[in-house]
Amino acid sequence: MSRTLGQERAAFALEQLRNRLSNASDKIKKEFPAFTAGLPAMILQNGFGQTLAFLLAKAGDNQADKHYIAFEIITDWLREKEVLNGESKEEVMEYISNQMDQAQYLHAQRETLAMLEWLKRFANAELF
Repeated sequence: MSRTLGQERAAFALEQLRNRLSNASDKIKKEFPAFTAGLPAMILQNGFGQTLAFLLAKAGDNQADKHYIAFEIITDWLREKEVLNGESKEEVMEYISNQMDQAQYLHAQRETLAMLEWLKRFANAELF
C-alpha cells in the first residue's frame, strides 16, 4: 500500500518525536511543544539555512538539547527525501551554504515547513 507524502511526513514526525523524546528530560518534554510551534515562523522570518545555524549555535555540544533535537529531525527528514546531502552537521551546513541552488534551497524550506506542521501537532498532543 502506498502512502501519500503527507502520510509519510506524519509517520516520520511521530516516529522521530517518540524516539527522540522518550528518554529526554522532563524539561525538554515540557518545552518542546512550544518550541516546535515557533520553528516555522523562525524559518519564514530568518531563512532556512539561518535557522539551522541558529539551532546548532544554541545547542552547542549538547545533543540532548531541544535545538539539536530539532536540527536532527529536520535534517534526517530532508536526507530521507534526498533533498539534503551530508552526514555530519558540518557537511549539512556546507551543502546548504555552498552547493544548493535557489530552487533546491526553497524546496528544502518548503519540505521542512510541511514536516514541521506534523511535528508541532504531535508535540502539542504530547504523543511522545
